[in-house]
Amino acid sequence: MAVIAVFNQKGGVGKTTTCLNVTAALSIAELCPVALDLDPQGHLTLASGIKNVSPDKSMAGFFKHKTPLASLLRDTPRGWQAIPAVLELAKIDALLGGDPQAANLLKRGLNEDLALTGAPIMIDCCPMLGVLTLNALLASDRVLIPVSADFLSLQGVHRLDSALNVLETKLKRKIARRIVVTRFDSRRKLSFEIYDKLKAKFGDVVCNTRISETVGLATSPMHGQDIFEYAPKSPGALDYRALTQELWDTDFFV
Repeated sequence: MAVIAVFNQKGGVGKTTTCLNVTAALSIAELCPVALDLDPQGHLTLASGIKNVSPDKSMAGFFKHKTPLASLLRDTPRGWQAIPAVLELAKIDALLGGDPQAANLLKRGLNEDLALTGAPIMIDCCPMLGVLTLNALLASDRVLIPVSADFLSLQGVHRLDSALNVLETKLKRKIARRIVVTRFDSRRKLSFEIYDKLKAKFGDVVCNTRISETVGLATSPMHGQDIFEYAPKSPGALDYRALTQELWDTDFFV
């Protein structure tokens, strides 16, 4: 199974919401996903229902003390496993930024501890292109890019695509990617315009499934729940189920 980084340098585009709910959909399909929270804000950790995390039992413990990833796994209330984040992760750039080998730590850790499980691994990235995000991108087989249906996000995805192209040149390998449009409001002409522009520029890289902007998706993380637990019949649940199926059908998780 694939290692998938969910990444966008722009905030507020549904990055954590997408990582949470695709992970949940994979869990419902009994694929036993593992979620890694690489964002010091720890929003994926909270939304997964994980509380009271000490730094040494989080991703910070892996980067600071080389704690094996397998020993950091936590069971979530909904059945999948996760490695949580804490604010201590924000120090990793300062601690490891001068080490040229630091960007490969996560890849080595996954190969040593989790590769044999065969489970899909979802990584919620920090929204900055630093040590943490480079670790995620170098360890990943795929990148899922949530883009909200607004003008500034449209501009940001072009810069992000360029950055990934530069990284591909340095890595000497292609980085498979898919773009999913989030916060889509069918009442707004702009939403359709943004989607059409992305399709015109990136073609089949853009998912056909669009994630509607709904109250359920906004409020479910406050309760430590994914959308399938919080509002299983809501448009948000239908959208994320359809997105996961679309990605599965195109071998994104393989």
